[in-house]
Amino acid sequence: MNTPDRPPMPLMIVTGMMCTITLVVFARLAYGLVVPGMREGMGISYAQAANLGTVTALGYLALLMVAGVFASRYGGKQAILIGLGFAAIGFTGMALSQGYVFSMAMMAFLGFGTAFGYTPLISLLGSWYPEKRGAVIGFANGGVGLGLFIAGVLVPWLTTAWPESGWRLVWGVFASAAVVVSVVVALFLKNPPGAGGSGGPQDPVPAARSGVYRNPHVINVGLIYGIVGLTYIVQTIFMFSFALESGVPALTAGRLASVMGLLGLVAGPFWGWISDRIGRSNSLVLCMAFSASAMALPVLSPTLPAFAAHFLILGLCVSGLFTSVLAASTETVHPRLAPVAVSFVTLFFAVGQLIGPAVAGVIIESAGFARVFTITSSLMAFGILLCWYSRHSQQRMTAPVRI
Repeated sequence: MNTPDRPPMPLMIVTGMMCTITLVVFARLAYGLVVPGMREGMGISYAQAANLGTVTALGYLALLMVAGVFASRYGGKQAILIGLGFAAIGFTGMALSQGYVFSMAMMAFLGFGTAFGYTPLISLLGSWYPEKRGAVIGFANGGVGLGLFIAGVLVPWLTTAWPESGWRLVWGVFASAAVVVSVVVALFLKNPPGAGGSGGPQDPVPAARSGVYRNPHVINVGLIYGIVGLTYIVQTIFMFSFALESGVPALTAGRLASVMGLLGLVAGPFWGWISDRIGRSNSLVLCMAFSASAMALPVLSPTLPAFAAHFLILGLCVSGLFTSVLAASTETVHPRLAPVAVSFVTLFFAVGQLIGPAVAGVIIESAGFARVFTITSSLMAFGILLCWYSRHSQQRMTAPVRI
């Protein structure tokens, strides 16, 4: 795309990373760091805390396709601003919450925010820079790493300094971030030419879209993304608590989580570069194998070195899973159908995130953390096979569908 109106890529990437930090990390992934303080402050069980995470995933799943349709018609920027508005409401409500039922409603708003913000953001950035799609997606996902680093430092510090109200301060800081990022998006983010609401071409015909839903390669990538969603959300919600139960100090566990995030900041672009050279399937196999090993380490030895290795390895490879999956989902479809493929595989991811916390909370209450992470590492081992199979499913595909 050669147009004088195209904004500078660094400006768009920085704005995109700010959105990712707010809508993905603060609204979803940082919840696990807040759980210990919330449990004590609200007097809820691990199962109830897991249910709150499930409600967020349910809100995400409920509006995911709605957000995609809205973005295609009215523009990604408008969808992102709505997502940030939902997130601001959810953060503010959680900071003020006095009851479990009200908290469930506010956590649903956080899921709405992620649904309306993240996928439209990825599509918007990729549409502006199609020739550098992998790098742009990698840098945007690098915002997850930076956000986890910030949360890993901020949340334990606030909850330790103010034991009774620190978790409320955390949500308040997140709400302020949502407001600031909304202003930045309004000022600097632009819809690409031909985007929804700008007089561009009509949406792809329904028959072409249905072909994406029957595409064996896209379905296989969706199953991989479902496993990633289930296992990663369980890790982010409960691994910090597992470390605390195993005797790791809160500040130390927080620093490990922050290091994981900092590594992810550079790992996302790196794995995007790797996948361009060795293929998406090969990079997925490597990332899933490393992630499965990392998930099993604290189960085999619930000690500080094992937890440190867990966070280190995940920090180096988990961003590669997200980057490679999102890139792989579009490789056997027409370019105009790429947003449909991304949204479709993200549905699998959302279902995994919906199931994971609820099931994990019940297992933890009855059998403990080790049982949960034994299961997640086994699921990721199965995911390795799916990643390997994705190479064959892609090779069997014919030319992308014409529309």
